[in-house]
Amino acid sequence: NYLGGQVIKISSNSTQFINPLDINIQDTGEDKIADKSDFIISFCELIIGGRFGLEPEEKTAIDTATRSVYNKFFEHNPIARKMPTLADLLKALRDQGEIALRVANSLEMYVTGSQNLFNHQTNVNINSRLVCYDIKELGTQLKKIAMLILQDQVWNRVTINRAEHKSTRYYIDEFHLLLKDEQTAAYSVEIWKRFRKWGGIPTGITQNVKDLLASREIENIFENSRS
Repeated sequence: NYLGGQVIKISSNSTQFINPLDINIQDTGEDKIADKSDFIISFCELIIGGRFGLEPEEKTAIDTATRSVYNKFFEHNPIARKMPTLADLLKALRDQGEIALRVANSLEMYVTGSQNLFNHQTNVNINSRLVCYDIKELGTQLKKIAMLILQDQVWNRVTINRAEHKSTRYYIDEFHLLLKDEQTAAYSVEIWKRFRKWGGIPTGITQNVKDLLASREIENIFENSRS
């Protein structure tokens, strides 16, 4: 607040919302939808849970649904206030039929159910020079999902800043929590690698070094970090 930054409080009773389907409209790269599809697959894998996660056919269905949603969005004057939401993704998954039924049913709770806080358009200022995302009031399961979503939000900012020849500093408190879960850990490593190439400077913060070192992905994090 002292530095004129934006504090965004994400909780079940907050009126501040972040849309997980936000995408950089100015990005003209061919891979932007592919990158978003990768995030949405990780998101769906996290909400599906279980020992084995998503089947290959389900991942294909999610990718098809994702491309359908964004192709429609970019066809007609894409503007931020008309950004797709989880409700649009759910509909596209339903259109895939039986093959995407398990994913669609799992996503329903986050669209029309009790955990629908991420089924809204972004209504906060994410263009401030300093942005703080506060998720401490979220439960354990929603906190994992929120951390995944916020990493993708920061990635959008990294792509915008790169076009403007700016670096992006990204600080993740309680970083060991991201590496505890297989889906969030894998996505974190991918993001970590991308940030380095796109002018991002990620920094993980933790007091639980033992938990951090227990992750199978920590070696990839170290290899892509500056000493």
